[in-house]
Amino acid sequence: MEKTYQPQDIEQKHYQSWEQGDYFAPKGEGEGYCIVIPPPNVTGSLHMGHAFQQTIMDALTRYKRMSGHKTLWQPGTDHAGIATQMVVERLLAADGKTRHDLGRETFIDRVWQWKEESGGNITRQMRRLGDSVDWSREAFTMDDNLAAAVKETFVRLYDEGLIYRGKRLVNWDPKLHTAISDLEVENKEENGKLWHFRYPLADGVKTADGKDYIVVATTRPETLLGDTAVAVNPEDERYQSIIGQYVELPLVGRRLPIVADDYVDMAFGTGCVKITPAHDFNDYELGKRHSAPLVNVFDASANILATAQAFHYDGSINPDVPGTIPDGYAGLSRYEARSKIVADFEQLGLLEEIKDHTLMVPRGDRSGEAIEPWLTDQWYVRTAPLAEPAIKAVENGDIEFVPKQWENTYFAWMRDIQDWCISRQLWWGHQIPAWYDQNGEVYVARSEAEVRQKYKLADDVQLTQDEDVLDTWFSSGLWSFSTLGWPDETAALKEFHSTDVLVTGFDIIFFWVARMIMMTMHFIKDDDGKPQVPFKKVYVTGLIRDENGQKMSKSKGNVIDPIDLIDGISLDDLLAKRTSGLMQPQLAAKIEKNTRKSFPNGFERSGTDALRFTLTSLAATGRDINFDVKRLEGYRNFCNKLWNAARYVRMNTVEAYDSEALAVQDLNNESYELSLADRWIISRLQRLEQDVARYFDNYRFDLMSQAIYDFVWNEYCDWYLELSKPVLWQEDGSETLKRGTRRTLVRVLEAILRIAHPIMPFITEEIWLNVRDLAGQEGDTIMLRPYPVADETQLDESAEQDIEWIKGVIVGVRNIRGEMQISPVKAIDVILKGNNAVDQQRLQKNSEFLIKLAKLESIRWLNEDEDAPLSSTALVGETQVLVPMAGLIDVAAEQARLQKEITRVAQDLQRTEAKLSNENFLAKAQEAVVNKEKEKAADLQGKLASLQEQADKLAELN
Repeated sequence: MEKTYQPQDIEQKHYQSWEQGDYFAPKGEGEGYCIVIPPPNVTGSLHMGHAFQQTIMDALTRYKRMSGHKTLWQPGTDHAGIATQMVVERLLAADGKTRHDLGRETFIDRVWQWKEESGGNITRQMRRLGDSVDWSREAFTMDDNLAAAVKETFVRLYDEGLIYRGKRLVNWDPKLHTAISDLEVENKEENGKLWHFRYPLADGVKTADGKDYIVVATTRPETLLGDTAVAVNPEDERYQSIIGQYVELPLVGRRLPIVADDYVDMAFGTGCVKITPAHDFNDYELGKRHSAPLVNVFDASANILATAQAFHYDGSINPDVPGTIPDGYAGLSRYEARSKIVADFEQLGLLEEIKDHTLMVPRGDRSGEAIEPWLTDQWYVRTAPLAEPAIKAVENGDIEFVPKQWENTYFAWMRDIQDWCISRQLWWGHQIPAWYDQNGEVYVARSEAEVRQKYKLADDVQLTQDEDVLDTWFSSGLWSFSTLGWPDETAALKEFHSTDVLVTGFDIIFFWVARMIMMTMHFIKDDDGKPQVPFKKVYVTGLIRDENGQKMSKSKGNVIDPIDLIDGISLDDLLAKRTSGLMQPQLAAKIEKNTRKSFPNGFERSGTDALRFTLTSLAATGRDINFDVKRLEGYRNFCNKLWNAARYVRMNTVEAYDSEALAVQDLNNESYELSLADRWIISRLQRLEQDVARYFDNYRFDLMSQAIYDFVWNEYCDWYLELSKPVLWQEDGSETLKRGTRRTLVRVLEAILRIAHPIMPFITEEIWLNVRDLAGQEGDTIMLRPYPVADETQLDESAEQDIEWIKGVIVGVRNIRGEMQISPVKAIDVILKGNNAVDQQRLQKNSEFLIKLAKLESIRWLNEDEDAPLSSTALVGETQVLVPMAGLIDVAAEQARLQKEITRVAQDLQRTEAKLSNENFLAKAQEAVVNKEKEKAADLQGKLASLQEQADKLAELN
């Protein structure tokens, strides 16, 4: 083994070896175990959230593989319709072109070209992260076999009446020119205006206070041309006399009925609101209740047949609405129309007032554009029949959420589920398998040929396929079974479905998890016809945030690329990477400033194993994770610790026999004797194996990581390796005892490597290959060796208690040395005092251990008739550890040093207490600052008391 641990020298060579050996593919006769990866979008690179979730998935996969399961981790990526089309359209825009310049077919070819060029970035990152996915089964949501599954699903649901086409309001993104779902809309609080307009009453009617108009309040004047009613609350006394009367819509002249509806908030604005059913979701529902017509004044909709014709609705005023659009409005953008309507109302004397107003603005989560409700024909899934069995599956425990509280989130959405708009006005995606004839009749089948056969259409009937594509979540909703070969009855589908666990974030429970459950249970049945669930457990992770709890974003300059942590990167290179290609100088300056503040030294190389161990150690169930790079440094040190422990083991085994062959032969000799320390570490290993199995079962990766860390660092390295030295270095010691210790050294280390392998695959493989023969192991890779299982017959309570007592004595002596500033290399006398017979026996058996490890001159038990000398003491159970002070220190010099320190600490305490008694300070300082000063005072008081106690002991020596 190399002297120092260098992750870059071992990681890629081992991954290549694993992949070439086909070790990731399902093998063996064990029970099937399957995880499907949440498919990353092909639009970019993996971020820390991906690294976190994939580390969890890989740990589970490797654990189950080593535990004898026939294990499949199914990889793949998502075509990400909107996101991918946006990327390619931006590239075209840089050349001054749009997709319409290329045409649909050429544009799709361009997207596939981009996907092939950039899609490999994700798979390269996954390999760097050590992901043991079966690459031979890698899937893409636009692959031919997955596309066949999408068509099959659409046609079956349509034939069953669960997919339909209807004219309804949708969330329209004017920038992306497509409908988006409610889940893709972010409602943001923004500062706006509330306009008060006068609408003249018709037919000479007047209000109760004698006015011939009413005042309506609106935040969106641009929709005014599409008003078809005015609403008031039936309990509002101001307007009860005019309910059922009419107003005349200014600029247009349309008569609008005044209707009464409980929806109207009497306290909002004037208590009188305009109703525009074609351009507001709430108005749409109110309009249905009162039979108000729908007038769409934005772009073309009613005049466009839902066929292959393209439209580019971007929120402009539609010129093709007879009798509705006044002169000068046609073609104006919605915001230009807003300004003109306000100006025209002011000129007509109908603008009552304008008030500042805070409102929620719906914006597309990708485009950032204000969403426009738009009345149009779209395809929908009738979700209520699909949701019912999906709800029951969670209620009866067929699917379990971890943590369980996320079930409430799932239920809240599923029990109030709305029909799902699945059509998108994009070119990149699964084109809807529907065709239209010249009369607009729709036909649904898997192909045009099947349409003609299914509907018995003549060859001269012209058909055009619907140009819309399906929502990305429609195809990814089939992911758990389409990747296993459905609609064919494949061996993989039979063996690995239902999958075992889905590892995902809470933010896509609605988008993906719920839809996958609905789709799977509808289409996949077991041999008895019972619906199958897509997965048995849903492990919901939190978000990865920065060390201050802030969400990571590029604009904040706190996004971390996991590969930068693995390989390391200088500050200059990090700045260049983050600001490259930014057109806005102000944004680039902001990112640079934040980056310099957060990561002034860039990132040191950590290696993959340290990153993975850090992520699992932070994986408290369901909580967001504040990622602190300093934690990563600590776990890089843990890797070094494990590496150095392995070198110590080889040094004391291979080198002890002068050759590895002799070491292998002797260490597998069954003639050996175990020391107390050997029996202790073997027993503690069984405890660890029990704990780790329980933590894997409960998805407590944080507790598992801590258990492994504590055992390796504290028990094995800090204690057992030290306890092994008195046995191994004793020249006239028993050879069978030495063989037992060497055997234990290497076999416990080998077990540690197998235990830690699912989290730290690379370093454990490298060390394992260097110790497998010594430990009597066979095989080409650790990843195919059995995962350690606790053997309760090797639990040794007596050995554990004895070693804990020995450790207590040693720690007590070390603490006394530190308190009294006695050199750690100076041999001292120690006396034990007490009436515990078991401890006396422990001293008789282990005095040599204690003398060597605690660096003692002698250690003995105080006689019953003997007075204890003046000593510093420590307590181990019922036994006192005494270190006589006489002759160990220069009393006068130590007293002088202590008095100087007491004076300094007393002065610090006095200043701190004065600050805390200052009312001006307490009134102005933040609570956190005051609490910090209180903590400082408490620390100083404790330190002062400890120093005074030491001084008092020294005074007794004079």
